[in-house]
Amino acid sequence: MVQTEQEHSVNTDYGLRRGILSPMETLAQSVSTMAPTTTPAATIPLVCALAGNGTWLAYVLATVAVLLVARCIGRYARLSASPGSLYTYASMTLPPWLGATAAWSLLLAYVATGSSVIGGFYYYANLLLHDATGHLYSAVWLAALVTGASIWIAYRDVKISARLMLWIEAASVTVIVIMVTLLLVGHGRRWDWDELHLRGMTGSGLRLGLVLALFSFVGFESATTLGSEARDPLRTIPRAVLQSAVLAGAFFTVCAYAEVLGFHTAGQDLSTSQAPMHVLARVVRVPVLGLLIDIGALVSLFAGTLACITAAARVLLLMAHNGLAHGSLRNTHARNQTPSRAVIITGIAALLPVAVLAARGASGLDVYGWLGSLATYGFIVAYALVCVALPRYLRDQGVFRRGAQIIPWLAGLAMLLALVGNFYPVPEGPYGKLPYIYLAYLTAGLLWFVFRRHRKAAAPSGS
Repeated sequence: MVQTEQEHSVNTDYGLRRGILSPMETLAQSVSTMAPTTTPAATIPLVCALAGNGTWLAYVLATVAVLLVARCIGRYARLSASPGSLYTYASMTLPPWLGATAAWSLLLAYVATGSSVIGGFYYYANLLLHDATGHLYSAVWLAALVTGASIWIAYRDVKISARLMLWIEAASVTVIVIMVTLLLVGHGRRWDWDELHLRGMTGSGLRLGLVLALFSFVGFESATTLGSEARDPLRTIPRAVLQSAVLAGAFFTVCAYAEVLGFHTAGQDLSTSQAPMHVLARVVRVPVLGLLIDIGALVSLFAGTLACITAAARVLLLMAHNGLAHGSLRNTHARNQTPSRAVIITGIAALLPVAVLAARGASGLDVYGWLGSLATYGFIVAYALVCVALPRYLRDQGVFRRGAQIIPWLAGLAMLLALVGNFYPVPEGPYGKLPYIYLAYLTAGLLWFVFRRHRKAAAPSGS
């Protein structure tokens, strides 16, 4: 039974190009969806505002939670590979309505993450353009530019997309690693005891900071959306998922410690800094690094937009194959072998909320935070459903071992706590509306699922 299901899951290509991506290109999909360069530049300061000297600990705990989820996803990925990723895994075992919940949650997660990084892109683009020319440019135009370029590349060739994302992320992360190394070497062998003793940190601050730190990792599993296109997917995809979680966790934790250390050295507050990378570049006496990291963040956000559209389109493709989306979206391009229609739809869906918010004068960093938080709801729900379903799936496949349910239970509990941390205490301002937006969206998706299911049941047999 196991071998039959494996062969079916791997041999179904859904019209996509089979075995085109190398292990490094598959890993690039997960890394780029996380857009790791933006975490030191934008997310760590936000976590620091909550967790203070416990910022590094928030990232350690977030890494542990993500590794638990990665282990669960990896167990699925060793047995099954398809473009639907977590949606496929959940639907194999859970009741159909919960499978639909995972599908709609994951689609929202990738699209909203795409919207988030588009917002970050127009923020950094205007930052650099203003420094270069003294002028600010239309945020809507900049958002449309990066989305249009991402749609065009994702439409053309997934291999070009993966290679471009790989080189962009490698270059931008390297610059940050150089600056972090200079910070740590410049401080000598002295430890920052304020950080290590967690001076001034509160339990509630750490809890809220942990929830925000999880946003840095969302999308680490997106290599699973390349199940048809990765080479030897039952080996390369599980490795890519685990590698992205481990590498990101180490990178974010070290950056969190080094950034707080650098701001202690500078006598400034990281949580209120508008240009943290420039401050740190002055601390290490290499000011040009601040500019290079801003440029790196800009191109990383472009790679993140491309990665999110690539992942979302493949989830939408499988949803169309399974009757959760319009049948026309199951078609792939005859020559490019990409889900061309799904790419266009998900790209437009990612752009629209950004364009509306930008036209109303919203800051790029506000868009990054709002839509990124909305995406987190979708990811957490999808992760939790996959973890809960794993023990039964292993039993169905005849590979369940004693104690195999411990990691899924711990991972599911971690995601439940993260979800509660997003809902309570109720956030202020726009963040307080996001849970209701997610619930309204999910309700609409499930109503569509019920409508399609009833319509199919009422159709004459053989039609």
